[in-house]
Amino acid sequence: MGKYDKIFNSNKTLKETLSTQEAVAAVGVVTAAADVSLEEVDADLLIDTLWGLEVFDEYSDDELFEIIDKLIAVAEEEGLGALFSSAKKSLSGELVLDAFAAGVSVLVDEEELRIPKGKMTLLKKLQEALEIQDDNAQEVIDEVIEAFEEADIEEEEFEDEDETGFEEDISPQMYESPAGNFTVAIPVTSQQGGSIQQGEGLVSFSDDVGTWLRIDYSPLSSQQAEQMESVGQEEYLRSRLLNEYVPREIVVNIPDAQVKHKEYLEDILDGTFFVLVDLPAGSTISKTGNNGTATRFDALRGLLGFIYGDFFYIVSNQRTFFDGETPSSINKEAESIQQNILNFVDTIEFT
Repeated sequence: MGKYDKIFNSNKTLKETLSTQEAVAAVGVVTAAADVSLEEVDADLLIDTLWGLEVFDEYSDDELFEIIDKLIAVAEEEGLGALFSSAKKSLSGELVLDAFAAGVSVLVDEEELRIPKGKMTLLKKLQEALEIQDDNAQEVIDEVIEAFEEADIEEEEFEDEDETGFEEDISPQMYESPAGNFTVAIPVTSQQGGSIQQGEGLVSFSDDVGTWLRIDYSPLSSQQAEQMESVGQEEYLRSRLLNEYVPREIVVNIPDAQVKHKEYLEDILDGTFFVLVDLPAGSTISKTGNNGTATRFDALRGLLGFIYGDFFYIVSNQRTFFDGETPSSINKEAESIQQNILNFVDTIEFT
């Protein structure tokens, strides 16, 4: 039996069916763990890699973390072979190529921008297991390498700009919304591991020292404008945050999340609604234990909802509590996070 046969030719399957997105991510997990133990798989690196795939364009980092964490746990319990077999059953059409791209991505040497020779056998076995023709496989490999090259160029430009971008009399690097409704000074730097992640109607900024800021935005329809006029702005904003956003974007990923503070600020931006949410083990930052499993820190997240022009916005800031840190009173934490958000909003230029 070949080295990888027990993974790619396994007859075992999982007890539950994987979604198509989970199946794509599972191929990334399996490929990353094929030559090492699951304890050595870097969940954060996998998340960063998957962010580059179109199939995950609309996924937040929270959602991707949940998927990766779940798949690693499943693999630990039922084995890589069962995970791969179930993933393959859930894949069809172009998603097979997406899954192969996930596998290729985790094998790329980011410094050399190529697949190491020592990984070529694993890559070929993955290709054969997914039943992908040579020409299609090579096309995917070329596209993945090209994407890494483009990301490398962008990172170099980001670093070059960052070295001078914050000196006196030089403007900071700016982010422009694809919808053209705002620009904002990028609040993170490459020296501290700054990262920008964006999807449809959202952009988030984070770094290695705990910075996490996010902007969600969506056009305000005429029906929504009429609803706001009918119920009043305070009630409209409260409902959009508490009845829609928190359940859909937070609680679905962190079931123990709880709203701890809420208030309407009528004198700010012609009326805003602020919410503070407690996230037990729900930070976007995690630590890896001795067994290799990633565990997220506790956090508090503030959300500020408001209307500007023809768009509804939610600007968020997260405070992570690292090992040994304890929160102050809810009122003090709410005041501090609210001020962080307002300071960030001051850097946004709405158009």
